Amino acid sequence: MLRPLGDRVVIKPSPEEEVSKGGIVLPDTAKKKPQEGKIIAVGNGKLLENGTRASMSVKKGDVVVYSKYGGTEITVGGEELVIMEEDQILAIKE
Repeated sequence: MLRPLGDRVVIKPSPEEEVSKGGIVLPDTAKKKPQEGKIIAVGNGKLLENGTRASMSVKKGDVVVYSKYGGTEITVGGEELVIMEEDQILAIKE
């Protein structure tokens, strides 16, 4: 598993839509890039100038909405993941 550093998080994107609302199967090129996912790991928080760490406002298990083109996409063990800084997360779904 990955352990993000600083104020970074690891997100597992939500599955993409395979079929449109009208029942049409979508090719890979027509699928929307996911902007929602579940946080599977969080870092320690951003290191501040005074040497302390800022607490993270998200936690493991949170479902979040994030910037469409934010983060770095990686594959670990065949699983697609996104690593991004906390400030690229737009909202927590409740």
